[in-house]
Amino acid sequence: MRHTGTLLFVIILLIFLTSNCAKKGRPSGGKKDSIAPMMVTANPPYKTLNFKENKIKIYFDEFIILKDVNKQFIVSPPLKYTPTIEPQGAASKSITIKFKDTLQANTTYTINFGNSIEDNNENNPLKGFHYIFSTGNYIDSLYTSGSVKDAYESTTSKNINILLYKIDSSYQDSIVYLKKPNYVTNTLDSSLFRLNNLEKGSYKLIAMKDAANNYLFNPKSDKIGFVEQPLSLPRDSVLLKSIVLFKEIPPFRLLSPKEVSKGHLLFPFEGEAEGLSIEPLLAGNSDFKSFSRFETGKDSLNFWFSNYSSDSIQLKITAKKFSDTLTLPLRKKVIDSLKINSNTSRTLELKDTLTLTSNNPIVTLDLTKIKLSTQDSVAVEFTPVLSKDSNKLQFLFEKTPTSSYRLELLPKALTDVFNTHNDSLRYRFSTKETSDYGSIELAVKGSNFPAIIELLTEKGKLVQRYFVSKQTNLSFALLKPGKYKLRAIIDSNNNKRWDTGNYLKKLQPEKIIYSPKIFPIKENFQFSETFILQ
Repeated sequence: MRHTGTLLFVIILLIFLTSNCAKKGRPSGGKKDSIAPMMVTANPPYKTLNFKENKIKIYFDEFIILKDVNKQFIVSPPLKYTPTIEPQGAASKSITIKFKDTLQANTTYTINFGNSIEDNNENNPLKGFHYIFSTGNYIDSLYTSGSVKDAYESTTSKNINILLYKIDSSYQDSIVYLKKPNYVTNTLDSSLFRLNNLEKGSYKLIAMKDAANNYLFNPKSDKIGFVEQPLSLPRDSVLLKSIVLFKEIPPFRLLSPKEVSKGHLLFPFEGEAEGLSIEPLLAGNSDFKSFSRFETGKDSLNFWFSNYSSDSIQLKITAKKFSDTLTLPLRKKVIDSLKINSNTSRTLELKDTLTLTSNNPIVTLDLTKIKLSTQDSVAVEFTPVLSKDSNKLQFLFEKTPTSSYRLELLPKALTDVFNTHNDSLRYRFSTKETSDYGSIELAVKGSNFPAIIELLTEKGKLVQRYFVSKQTNLSFALLKPGKYKLRAIIDSNNNKRWDTGNYLKKLQPEKIIYSPKIFPIKENFQFSETFILQ
């Protein structure tokens, strides 16, 4: 009986020790493991020729786990069906890859795991691990490498797919929408790429931020970048210019309109809204009023109207290469009450303009009921400016540093499109001393003009913009303390905005140059800087 108990204890101890061999962790007080796992062998061996198997088994020198393997695993050339990888979720000293496809003849295949293989103890990644084999008599050995950058942002997204299409008699540019590439790799967590084990020939090179990760271009969700000229291997093994990644603007498409409230319709849309307008098709209603305004930060157009009592309205919607006539039912019975907001609470920055915004378009101002004064009740002369869309009212006046002001609007100072009015409104605010601000004096040099010079916060919010046509000096004054950066948009068509690219039209996006310097603006401090556009 005693021997039986001893034997049972030994068996339990052995089970415990065996199971702990694969458990994550290291002996207490031991040296931290900083070495990535290594491949010991593989079956079939690495770089096998005349490959005819339907599975591969790869062995490592320690227990490994797979992390984000579904996001990082790539087979090049791509397969119709993704191979299965085992095991997932458990530590093991081997990986088994099982194919579901028939492999192409005389083709070099590269299986990329990215950085998904890690040791089980300290998560040290085996970076860029790949397995190569050929279904033919040799391994293709050519390569091409380069970098990717975003057209508009100062930083480039990670995990950009790099796609290579063989240019032969059947090649068309539309292939990116319809067919998977001949070769593929991914930038992973960098902006650099290298496509290995390529065959000699002529290729089209594409970069894609692929939302569906299916190697097919969807303009609605994906970013794309392309090299204009075909790549010729082995000549073009290193690309000197970065591939520029951009989001196309699709053709205009009107979505389902929405009735927000009585006299207020919202028209959401997709794509290019150039020239978008709404025309009411009415007969004999001279009292009808209407206003349109794009929704800030959204692809939609607001349309307000008044002095109209029918239960439906007919509207003509036009945009560039688009025209349609809609008859919309009107069911809402209650209008939106007028709401007014100010862009200041207690402080108005010296470079800012005092602005009131309204939810409904403003039709009339009664200046006898609007008063701007100092803290001592001294009247301040101002010029009111109502925006084109009638939703912003600006007060232009000469601001004095370290002064306090009061803006008062009596009832019925503002009347909106629905003939509703404001209640009594009072705003108190003050200004700072000029020494509370910093500035940047900028010399713009180079030869890339016309250009749009923009000052941004560190997080990318626009602070100030200049349009320049030649070398010049610019002043960015009265800047609040904080970190700023500069960018220049090379406005090739001089339309005062940045234009993205178009793949099928072979148009690259307009070039953007970011200054490498961050400007830490402090109180009463001036930077002098030169920005070279080249």
